[in-house]
Amino acid sequence: MGIYLVALAWLTLTPSSTSGEALSILRRLLLVMQSIDALAWVRYDQVEFVANIALFLPMGVLMTLLLGRRGWWAALAVGVVASCWIELAQYVWLPSRVADPRDLVSNSIGTAIGVIVVLAVTWPQAHRARSRAASTRSASHAEA
Repeated sequence: MGIYLVALAWLTLTPSSTSGEALSILRRLLLVMQSIDALAWVRYDQVEFVANIALFLPMGVLMTLLLGRRGWWAALAVGVVASCWIELAQYVWLPSRVADPRDLVSNSIGTAIGVIVVLAVTWPQAHRARSRAASTRSASHAEA
């Protein structure tokens, strides 16, 4: 979790010139995509939007694993609040960065996808555990 948070902070809270590697990767990806006829319609803002989703997907996964299945809503809230804080910090303290409401949307979508992935992957085990607990309760009631 710590490594992810350090990487997230570096990518979002450093001046644009020092995080230029990430922008360069996005630009190279865009050039590759535009060289393919079927993907020539893709623009930079679309690639950046999807990259922001990918950047916050681990936030949803890690926070849901940390807080548990029942805390999924808190995991989602942490991702949204973190995104709000990052955009506010960029607006107030980093004049070389651009605070963008679309980033808040894409970051929140990424967090939500991460939460959903964890809930979907852990659902069978949680369902089995609930079934075992219910059968144990009904067996103990039958004995009484």
